[in-house]
Amino acid sequence: MSALVVLKREVRASARLWLVVAVAFFTAFQLLQLALLIVRFQAFPNYLTLHDWPANIARIARMTPSVADMIPIMFDEWLVEVGSINYSFGRGIAEWSFVLIPGKAVIALGIAALVATNFVLLRAAWKTCGILARLGSPVATGAGALVASAAATTITWVVCCAAPTWVVSLAVMGVGVTTALALQPFGGWLLLLGLSTLVTSAILLLRQLSGRRSRDATIPMMLTPIARAPS
Repeated sequence: MSALVVLKREVRASARLWLVVAVAFFTAFQLLQLALLIVRFQAFPNYLTLHDWPANIARIARMTPSVADMIPIMFDEWLVEVGSINYSFGRGIAEWSFVLIPGKAVIALGIAALVATNFVLLRAAWKTCGILARLGSPVATGAGALVASAAATTITWVVCCAAPTWVVSLAVMGVGVTTALALQPFGGWLLLLGLSTLVTSAILLLRQLSGRRSRDATIPMMLTPIARAPS
C-alpha cells in the first residue's frame, strides 16, 4: 500500500481531530507570543491597531518597480498590531508589540497542518509500529515544530527595532542582543530545517504504517488454504 494512500485514509478517518489540532496549534502559537511579551515586560497591552492591509499591498505593488523587492515587502506587511506604548516620551513610543502578518500567518498555518498530520499519524502508529517509531517520531515532531515556530514569530521590541521579528523573539526570551543579531542571516535556514524535520517525520511514519499494513494484508492470504481441483 502506497504512503499517499495511507496518508489520505488516516487524515480522512481523523479529519475532525486533524482540524482541531491544526486550529489549536495555530491559535496557541499566536497567543503564546503575546503572553511571552506580557510576562517578559510585566505589562498588559494598551493599544490595538488594525492596519489597512489590502490598501497597503496595493500601494506597494504600485510604487515598487522591482518584483524582487516587492514580494519581500508584501510578505512582511502588517495586518493587526497589539502592544504597549510608553507615553513618557512625547506622544509615546511603542516599546513592544505582537503583530499578525498574513505572510507569516500562512507559514504558521503550514506548520500547524504538518503538526496535525504528524499527530494523526502518530496516533495510528502508536498501536501498529515499533517502539523506535513511537518514541522517535514525537521527538522529531516536537523539535521540528519548535524550530519552525521560532523562525516564524512576529513580535517587535524597540531595542531591536531594525531586526527581523524572529530575532526579536530570541532577545525577548533572554538571548543577548548581540548574539541574537548575529543569528539574523540564518532565519530562513532555521525555518527550512524545522519544516524539513516535520515532513521527514511524517514520511517515516507513513513508511512504517504502509509497510505494516502491507504485511498485515499479506499474512491472511498466506494462511488461506489453496483449493485443489477435484481429481
